Amino acid sequence: MTDDRAGKSGKGGGLSINRRVFATGAMATGFAVAAPAVLRAQTVEIDYWQYFFKERVEAIDALIAQFEAANPGIKVKHSHFPYAQYRTKVAAAVPAGEGPAVLQLYFGWMREYSKAKLIQPLPTDVFKAADIDKNFFPFVQLMKRDDAYWAIPTAVRSLGMFYNKKLLEGAGIAEPPKTLDDYVKTALAVAKHDSSGNLITAGATIGLPSQDNHWWRDILIRQFGGKPYSDDFRTVTYGNEHGAAALAWYTDLQRKHKVATAGFVGETQAAFKSGKAGLTVDGSFRLGSFKTARGFDWGVAEVPTHNGIKSNYASYWVNGLTSGVTGAKKDAATKFLAFITTDDAMQLWLDKTGELPAKPSVALSAKNLADPLTGPMLKGLEYAHTTDFVNEDANLQNFANMIDRVLIQNQDPLESVKIAAAAEQKLIDDYYKS
Repeated sequence: MTDDRAGKSGKGGGLSINRRVFATGAMATGFAVAAPAVLRAQTVEIDYWQYFFKERVEAIDALIAQFEAANPGIKVKHSHFPYAQYRTKVAAAVPAGEGPAVLQLYFGWMREYSKAKLIQPLPTDVFKAADIDKNFFPFVQLMKRDDAYWAIPTAVRSLGMFYNKKLLEGAGIAEPPKTLDDYVKTALAVAKHDSSGNLITAGATIGLPSQDNHWWRDILIRQFGGKPYSDDFRTVTYGNEHGAAALAWYTDLQRKHKVATAGFVGETQAAFKSGKAGLTVDGSFRLGSFKTARGFDWGVAEVPTHNGIKSNYASYWVNGLTSGVTGAKKDAATKFLAFITTDDAMQLWLDKTGELPAKPSVALSAKNLADPLTGPMLKGLEYAHTTDFVNEDANLQNFANMIDRVLIQNQDPLESVKIAAAAEQKLIDDYYKS
């Protein structure tokens, strides 16, 4: 798995965002950055942890420099680890009292982290629930329990369709596809095979690691007439012909059309960034890394529609206070956490990483909306959904197993999706029973 890994529940089991909410949020100013208590005269050092993702590391380093310049009594030590090791290190260090004061976690981990007592509620005198409810995108409210927030994001994400301009033009395609039917036609025109039938240029990408699990669950299922969960997220509702139709369309990119192959050039983003794939659906966080590729001419469009239905997926990484931090360190950590969720910090994060500001008032500026790369991602937030995960890692593995049964074992998509739905239902039931 990569970084890649989102209120009130709207229809369809997701947390949707409408234009009225956007307008309301854009009027908000956010919460104060003042520390909750006077810090002691001596320097206080706090640790900040995240997993390694180049652009995100550079962004937090820039914010730390600004914060320390404005707060000479506080030093922030920044540590980062390979993604594969990150959760293990957090789980071992925090209970032993050796972890950070502030850590980053995926929003889908919050329930597990709070249950395991790895994080604590944010101080309500600084992070007022009513202010966050008003000023941040509505789906951030998944981080709230008992009228207190347990974590808060600097940025949020949506999905977009990335396209290689050179490959599309070479195939005689004038503009990126707008529908799933056009997506297949474009991929067929771009794909190239050697004399043995092996794919040498992919028309599209498929497989993991990627954002395809979210594309299938929160976009394709809805576009094929279904919904992934009940409105309270307690019941899995995709184990039917709608989920199967979405899975069949997705896996047919490899099985039937032969425009994509799971594992092609290692992983989906590598295939696209190396110029070996014409189309890929991925997260807004890819904007920063794709911009660094020299001689790579690419663009972004909204995720294709189907049956006239638009949908998208929103997710986010959040920052929280670890359970053991107290006293002056907690005061300093709270002040730092407030600083990295200011409007200016959100814009800096967007400029450096491509991730979208977590407040509509910052995200929906004229400048950001007019950007040809950022603009389509922001439009996707208008109709995005997210999922209240009880175990995000297990959810991802379930998706991997589901597509493997179809792609490798040639299992019927309906049978495979029913197995996946039953497995996920058990995850949900087990969580709420414990």
